[in-house]
Amino acid sequence: MSSPTTISSDKLARLIGTAHMPALIDVRTDEDFAADPRLIPGAVKRNHETAADWGEDFAGRSAIVVCLRGQKLAQGTAAWLRHLHVEAEALEGGFEGWKAAKLPLVPASKLPERDAQGRTVWVTRARPKIDRIACPWLIRRFVDPNAVFLFVAPSEVVGVGERFGAAAFDIENVFWSHRGELCTFDVMVEEFGLATPAMLRLATMVRAADTARLDLCPEAPGLLAASLGLSRMYDDDLEQLEAGIALYDAFYRWCRDATGETHNWPTNKAKP
Repeated sequence: MSSPTTISSDKLARLIGTAHMPALIDVRTDEDFAADPRLIPGAVKRNHETAADWGEDFAGRSAIVVCLRGQKLAQGTAAWLRHLHVEAEALEGGFEGWKAAKLPLVPASKLPERDAQGRTVWVTRARPKIDRIACPWLIRRFVDPNAVFLFVAPSEVVGVGERFGAAAFDIENVFWSHRGELCTFDVMVEEFGLATPAMLRLATMVRAADTARLDLCPEAPGLLAASLGLSRMYDDDLEQLEAGIALYDAFYRWCRDATGETHNWPTNKAKP
């Protein structure tokens, strides 16, 4: 049973991918991380020895701390964070318990280099529609909550990426792009180790809407219509992205929690 200062893997798994996800902080030692350089989705790596210094960055927020087995490093770091006015919990069983439960893990080697503020930076074509909104949603919710996205003219994506240390995506001849019949979102789901049943369902919807194969699933026309509608509502790409993230939050929760739910208008009972 979880204590007031711990959280189970099952409960954490329900929080990941939602707008209410606490900060997830991995404090495994360098040796333990080198033995398995993967991260629980959305986790950031920090040194437990300097928690008193960086902990204030999370003041006023909630956080979950992960070490190898959920023992002294996570417990001690969480205690320090609580001292700094962070609502901090330790993950029961730690990284090993999460792994034993066969829950998703993101290979750290697939993440781009981080900037001076510890953020991953990404660049793509301006005026996003489907893939270029879906991919940032995936990154923000499952890879790097603080990721930065740059939208530029198509001809400048590669150059901007080189000059500003940003990973280019959803253009030709880069790693993060379409592969055969798969769209960029499909590729990210696979490469980041996020191929859960709910995510694969969402990936089918994105692929169908993005590649004009609306026959792949009945929800695709709705996603296409909502995406194109958003693109007409916003002139600012970043404002559109924020609205699109809320849209994908809703579609993901449907994929995960509500595919069997129906809504029927109540029938009027005949008057006697």
